[in-house]
Amino acid sequence: MDTSVARPELLLVADAVAREKSIDREEVLEAMEQAIQKAGRAKYGHEKDIRATIDRKSGDVRLSRWTEVVEAVENEDTQIPVVIARKFKPGIEVGEFIVDPLPPIDFGRIAAQTAKQVIVQRVREYERKRQFEEFKDRVGEIVNGTVKRTEYGNLMVEIGRAEALLRRDELIARESFRNGDRVRAYIHDVREEPRGPQIFLSRTHPNFLAKLFAQEVPEIYDGIIEIKAVARDPGSRAKMAVISRDASIDPVGACVGMRGSRVQAVVQELQGEKIDIIPWSANTATFVVNALAPAEVTKVVIDEEGGRCEVVVPDDQLSLAIGRRGQNVRLASQLTHWDIDILTEAEESERRQEEFRRRTGLFVEALDVDDVIAGLLVTEGFNTVEELAFVPQEELAEIEGFDESVAAELIRRAEQFLIRRDSEFTERRVALGVTDEVAAIEALTPAMLVALGEKDVKTLDDLADLASDELVEIVGENSLDEAAADEVIMAARAHWFEGEEEAAASSAETEAEHD
Repeated sequence: MDTSVARPELLLVADAVAREKSIDREEVLEAMEQAIQKAGRAKYGHEKDIRATIDRKSGDVRLSRWTEVVEAVENEDTQIPVVIARKFKPGIEVGEFIVDPLPPIDFGRIAAQTAKQVIVQRVREYERKRQFEEFKDRVGEIVNGTVKRTEYGNLMVEIGRAEALLRRDELIARESFRNGDRVRAYIHDVREEPRGPQIFLSRTHPNFLAKLFAQEVPEIYDGIIEIKAVARDPGSRAKMAVISRDASIDPVGACVGMRGSRVQAVVQELQGEKIDIIPWSANTATFVVNALAPAEVTKVVIDEEGGRCEVVVPDDQLSLAIGRRGQNVRLASQLTHWDIDILTEAEESERRQEEFRRRTGLFVEALDVDDVIAGLLVTEGFNTVEELAFVPQEELAEIEGFDESVAAELIRRAEQFLIRRDSEFTERRVALGVTDEVAAIEALTPAMLVALGEKDVKTLDDLADLASDELVEIVGENSLDEAAADEVIMAARAHWFEGEEEAAASSAETEAEHD
């Protein structure tokens, strides 16, 4: 008995929806099948396995009930025992289905409405899926769109067949758009959310500026010039570091263009944002100097471990180097990924003199020498008494004004000072109650032991409970780094495992005897 109903108009509707929504015709037909299926279950029972199929050529609709053949029935509505099933269909096996055709259903108003909702929902899901697949690999592109509507200051932008979100905080300051306005933006994220895939746009992202230049400068698009770094204060100022792979092409000049035509095109798009284009350099000091342009720099001191660099500028260049509200130095820091400290020549000279006085005073007090000898030691690069105590005598004697006897006496006094100081530290350590077991750890100096005692770290267990960063903080960064601190803490924890090692050794001996 043929229970199918010819509905060729379904195929026409599926074709129309597929064209309008730009989704696959098969997905629309699957949505229709699910809608008819839902209406069938409403009529014959939601607990039953009712399935609908639409013939892809004729549009015939078939409705049927599927019953699974099983050994033992767990659900009477969807399953049938194999012994009974074989009465209807000899030779049927477990896992197969008995398919019973059902008479076509007459869609009432409610059933039709339900079917429509299912179709709309599924079509929307397919549309979202297509949208995500289309844009997930387009992160990092610039797109042109039309403002569709505004929601709490955020713009919903129509880009082709999709809708994207341009948040208020991703707009350049003082920028405003109305419905229907054209807008150019950077796709900085595409992700799936409960309400569907979301495309997030930005006009403040540093890469937006880089992509704009790639559109304006053919050498960047062709890969001859590379943009190495970008730092932006959106709508106000930006810095961009560039390098050329062709020695005959000036990267800065190419980006600026004839009479500034190329850079001006980008500036206009970014609401008048001033752009400093600087040459990139692999040399950190050179790059930092370039990044601080237009200010002049006289000296750069780099602290690689701390990720900081100290920049000295002429007194009249300080305000230019810092910039209005610190803008110039902040952008330079973002561009180079270094923390930059700005000093004037006067400040640097004063600090250097203060450091010289401090070190000179240290040697005067520790070695009982006059300012002239202490000053000579500091000038030669000696910073601590320890350095002096362990320097070879002949090296010290080579300093102008010194001879072998002076060098020998200075080393002797330095050694005596260290002995006296360590003795005082040891007395202080004992008074604080720091145990000899802690003092036996080689990496810990008497000064460090006193610092630990003052923080109530007195036993191996106290020390073993510390984290490496806590230990570094207590004894000082100049005393231990984190790797050395880890070794100290592991040495303090060694006694925790002594019992286990002895037990393991004893067990090994016992096994050997039995063997």
